Amino acid sequence: MEWRQFVMNLGALPVDAVEEVFERHGAQAVTLTDAGDEPVLEPAPGETPLWSDIRITGLFSPTADFDELRADLLRSLALTRLPEHRVEILEDRPWEREWLKDFRPMRFGNRLWVCPGEFEVDAPHAIVVQLDPGLAFGTGTHPTTALCLEWLDGRQLDHKHVLDFGCGSGILSVAALLLGADSVTAVDIDSQAITATRQNAERNGVAYGIRTAGEARDLDVAYDVAVANILAAPLIDHARTICERIVVGGEIALSGILQHQVSAVVDAYREWIDFDAPVVRFPWARLTGRKL
Repeated sequence: MEWRQFVMNLGALPVDAVEEVFERHGAQAVTLTDAGDEPVLEPAPGETPLWSDIRITGLFSPTADFDELRADLLRSLALTRLPEHRVEILEDRPWEREWLKDFRPMRFGNRLWVCPGEFEVDAPHAIVVQLDPGLAFGTGTHPTTALCLEWLDGRQLDHKHVLDFGCGSGILSVAALLLGADSVTAVDIDSQAITATRQNAERNGVAYGIRTAGEARDLDVAYDVAVANILAAPLIDHARTICERIVVGGEIALSGILQHQVSAVVDAYREWIDFDAPVVRFPWARLTGRKL
């Protein structure tokens, strides 16, 4: 079945009112994107920022009546003409798999590689993570994930117990096990992330070493190494939870932090962690250190 998208620049139109009209006409999904070039990286607590120039896209079945949709938009919004808009035809295919067509093997550090299953890495001493992120975050292409993978590649993980807080696709958990860790506890509140992590552990033959948890309170092990690639706000909120589960002298890496947020995150962990100088890959930063 071919799906159709109705794409329209909102200008000054109210988002909620347009969404309501789309849903009234059977929209299966509604997406807001930036119609200009104005990135929104991380909102402040309690904020839901939008771009000043917004584009709205509604996904509809082939039988949707776009003439009726246009008429309803004009009527409901008291307009004489609609802003710039277009209709796009989408072939029915597994969109969650589309990333594979552009995904190629990538190296992180000296020996750690990440690649989709159909590729092989021809490099001496390569440690390869065969990855299928599914619907969860984490392929290694994002700078915050790359910073964590590079850090793990430089660690001595033999016989270590590792905490992956906010595991996403499980890429860091699998990498840690392939690099020699005895065990990894992968934590994420998203059930899709837990599913993807388990599947990727099985794909890489390291399911024996992984434990998954959906809540921080489920953690009951002392960890030698902890890695958390989330965002500054949850990193700050969970600082005590993470740090109290690391052994004295244990190592930690925090990522998902914007450069201007470094001092706030350091302050939240200062009671427990002696930090190294941050590593910056603009606009992101990685913090590493040891448990006091």
